[in-house]
Amino acid sequence: MSAEITRPAEEPVLDEDAEHLASLGYSYDQQFKREMTFWGNVSLGFTYLSPVVGIYSLFAASLGMAGPPMFWSLLIVGGGQLLVATVFGEIVSTYPVAGGVYPWARRLWGRKWGWMNGWVYLCALLVTIASVSYGAGPFLSALLGMEPSVDSTIVAALLVILVATVLNLCGTRILNKVAMLGLLAELGGALVVGTWLLVAARHHDLGVLVEGFGSGNGGGYFAAFAAAGLIGIYQYYGFEACGDVAEEVPSPGRTIPKAMRMTIYIGGFAAMFVCLSLILAVPDFGAVISGADADPVGNVLLAAFGPVGFKVVLAVVMISFVSCALSLQAATSRLAYSMARDGILPASHLLSKFSETRHVPPYALLLAGLVPAVIVVGSKVSEDALVAIISFAAMGMYMGFQMVVLAALRARLKGWQPRGAFQLGRWGIPVNIAALGWGVLGMVNMAWPRTPEAGWFVNWIVLISSVAVVAIGLAYMAARKPYLKGDAPAADAIPATTLRVR
Repeated sequence: MSAEITRPAEEPVLDEDAEHLASLGYSYDQQFKREMTFWGNVSLGFTYLSPVVGIYSLFAASLGMAGPPMFWSLLIVGGGQLLVATVFGEIVSTYPVAGGVYPWARRLWGRKWGWMNGWVYLCALLVTIASVSYGAGPFLSALLGMEPSVDSTIVAALLVILVATVLNLCGTRILNKVAMLGLLAELGGALVVGTWLLVAARHHDLGVLVEGFGSGNGGGYFAAFAAAGLIGIYQYYGFEACGDVAEEVPSPGRTIPKAMRMTIYIGGFAAMFVCLSLILAVPDFGAVISGADADPVGNVLLAAFGPVGFKVVLAVVMISFVSCALSLQAATSRLAYSMARDGILPASHLLSKFSETRHVPPYALLLAGLVPAVIVVGSKVSEDALVAIISFAAMGMYMGFQMVVLAALRARLKGWQPRGAFQLGRWGIPVNIAALGWGVLGMVNMAWPRTPEAGWFVNWIVLISSVAVVAIGLAYMAARKPYLKGDAPAADAIPATTLRVR
């Protein structure tokens, strides 16, 4: 049941957004300021998705596994994730509450499901911040003319985390502006770099996009293409961040679903354009596939732009890494705050505190900075431990997504009718089923063992890390029963006549 709104007669009339939030059971004495514009919301999702970070980080591995046809995985995954974004758009239009997947899952299924969804996704976000920041190390070393090392990579990662944390602590208005700056820099850089590579550094025509060049001979080309397709799977998340800040966007029920789709359209175009330009500029695919050319991105950019231009490109890449970390932190802090204000996290009394001057949850932001920093510093002790932790990042994202998608499908079958400004109507169940099927296939692809010679632990590390996170969450649930705390609404999407004990 939705919370009933009561207020004294003399109290001023609330605006539509505050009324909607109050009807969902949250005080209309709102703490967040709705200072994020539509394009600021798109920018948040875009910089979180960050096509430059994703493509530059995984291009060599993907091209080496499947050759130029790996490009098509970006189109395939983009279509699958658009299904998920469409389902999310309908949910956030009905429940425009800060924190995204946690409040959605809680309303659609119940307290236990909501808590576990929030736990899995929070862990995935914290690990992803560490992963993205750590990935900035080699690019910063190249920008500064240093030899990359563990120490330089750790320092670079900590700098990225520090800058992102400080900017986030400045408030939503600054987040909006920096996210838009990140979008303009990253999208503009992608267009300029890609166009120059196509005009001045192209070695091949489009026909190479259907040629494997001898890749995948060991285990069949389909297996190689599926492995290379991880570049797309790791690329297309970020649209959900648009919903994490739902209480900071005017008219979120109309704005955020559109922003989610726009994030995929623009981010997908930028990723595919950059990837295509790089593929056509690689002089020797055989060298990349054999491992002789271990850094095709760096070699292509250096050859095309020269030493000075190469530095400029690297500077834009670093902006992309910082803006990506910034958006990830913003999403993480809103999720942690949303869970903490419902009283279901350890140290909820701290994580739910709110800065009345900056209008952000400062301790939740510090959590989103300190935990990734500890993970990064831990690589000095054990790089294997870092690999084991970071291996959960993408899988955790998809698990968090699909827990919401499954909850939505279950709720629909039990009679849930979305009430937001954006609705799928009769297409709701078919799109929901397709989104769930797509997500399951993506998770199977991520967990599938591919290097039998490396031993069972390396082959199953993604699945092992995922099981570990879920097991820890279940153990905490059994011991502390955090889902019973707080009085926030739960499972109110399902008509009361169908409810059973949860």
